[in-house]
Amino acid sequence: MSQKKVAPAIKTMGGNTPPSYEEANQGCPGYYYVDGEQVVFSWDDGNIRRVFIRKVYAILMLQLFSTLGIVTLFTFCMPVKIYIQTHPGLYSLAYLFFFISYITLACCGDIRRQFPWNFILLTIFTLSMACMLGFISSFYNTQSVVLCLGITAMVCLSVTIFSFQTKVDFTSCQGLLFVLCMVLFFCGIIMGFVVPFGYVPWLHAIYGVIGAIVFTMFLAFDTQLLIGNKQYTMSPEEYVFATLSLYLDVVYLFSFLLQLFGGHHE
Repeated sequence: MSQKKVAPAIKTMGGNTPPSYEEANQGCPGYYYVDGEQVVFSWDDGNIRRVFIRKVYAILMLQLFSTLGIVTLFTFCMPVKIYIQTHPGLYSLAYLFFFISYITLACCGDIRRQFPWNFILLTIFTLSMACMLGFISSFYNTQSVVLCLGITAMVCLSVTIFSFQTKVDFTSCQGLLFVLCMVLFFCGIIMGFVVPFGYVPWLHAIYGVIGAIVFTMFLAFDTQLLIGNKQYTMSPEEYVFATLSLYLDVVYLFSFLLQLFGGHHE
């Protein structure tokens, strides 16, 4: 004997009908209401983008000032400089913390967007990277370090202003950046085979120039992703990842300039 399927009755509270879809979604991230009228939420809103940019650069400034302080300490304070040069194991420890924090922030999107773990990992990443950079800078004379800091600051300021004003879309240059990264990678491999047999100034100079050019372009690329008015853009949810990218661009630019202009060791 066949049975007839009957649709379940909708239970209501006090005889009221269920809310509409728009009423049920009121207050959700996809909607907000102005004078009772529904307005679709969008990440492309100008106010949201400006708040995102201010947040990223505020965090980036804190990272850069803390890095500058550690590099200055390791370079100009002689007892600290001698201590870290005689204890190279500290560099390996800093690299371990750097690697773990970077992989976690880069690969785990949920942790990267979860407060306060994102700021804790970002702090560990920044301090470990600053210690590694300070360790490297301690083997160069102070004049070279100061010169490279000044050049890095001027280049970053110029590239940032240019990226905000220009109509050139660096976000569509992924192919060019990939080719330059491959050139830098193979130059690094060649240097790995050549360095044990002796120091080659012109080869190190070429490697430093290519590295500085590559990360200057990456700085322009990441800045325009942050601005969000080109072909590709970065979500305002990813303020930690945006800060991480810009910070690495600045640090790597400084390290390649130091290799290029800081050839005289103390």
